[in-house]
Amino acid sequence: MQVHPEVAAALAAGRPVVALESTIISHGLPRPDNYRIAREIEQAVREAGAIPATIAVVAGRPMIGLDDQALQVIAEDPSVVKVSVRDLATVAARGGSGATTVAATAHLAARAGIAVFATGGLGGVHRQARESWDESADLSTLAGTPITVVCAGVKSILDVPATLERLETLNVAVLGYRTDTFPGFYLADSGHPLDWRVESAAEVAAVLRSRRELGTDRYGLLVANPIPVADQLDRDLHDRTLAAGLAALAAEGIAGKQVTPFLLDYFHRHTGGASLTANVRLVLNNARLAAEIAAADDES
Repeated sequence: MQVHPEVAAALAAGRPVVALESTIISHGLPRPDNYRIAREIEQAVREAGAIPATIAVVAGRPMIGLDDQALQVIAEDPSVVKVSVRDLATVAARGGSGATTVAATAHLAARAGIAVFATGGLGGVHRQARESWDESADLSTLAGTPITVVCAGVKSILDVPATLERLETLNVAVLGYRTDTFPGFYLADSGHPLDWRVESAAEVAAVLRSRRELGTDRYGLLVANPIPVADQLDRDLHDRTLAAGLAALAAEGIAGKQVTPFLLDYFHRHTGGASLTANVRLVLNNARLAAEIAAADDES
């Protein structure tokens, strides 16, 4: 791995660092705004007291922290592929470039010694999983990766209760940040209750300290941070778009890996871009909270 000098210096000095994924840059945001938004996400981390480390594979080299040239590759090169943990070695060996998913980012961040990671939404169990067995590698990766992930829940296009059940089975604890219910990505509330609620970054840091003392930090920890209510999608618009999107999915016979990109694009087109705006705002919100947690853990 190649660790950016600023990130390496922060880690060596014990200063707070927050990992950021790169799939949102290459596959989740439109060009050319994606480059600017990526830097805005990093700036949100800085302003909240931590050093950002956007993670990707560039020309066969896993990179922990991206300079301008590397970020431009991820943001602008259409040949950049989406890389999960299982793909990392192949892409690296072939000298390829890839944007890391939650799973791959968590894996590389933990290897670099980064303990806190901010993303938009976690992958989960798909609605057709009873037939397709389609479940994101994010879940199984977190089951064996010592990292804290701040996210806005999972997208409503997934099976939310099944995802929560899998997290419980995999020993991945979920803390609701100032919420008693699991967030619904575009919506602040998915309607599914959580067992644990925290009110501050300092309270999360106390949990991290206890995890280290008790040896449960070998499992991932999820901090579920709802999108601010003022920034969420209109619920009626969300529900109408979801129902229509699922119907279109069935009508076109789309399955497997194409389900999520199809539905996300459907949301973008049929909400007039409002879903994209919500996506950016929730990622910025998560980046700030992750930095606050990393800083609070550093102080403890």
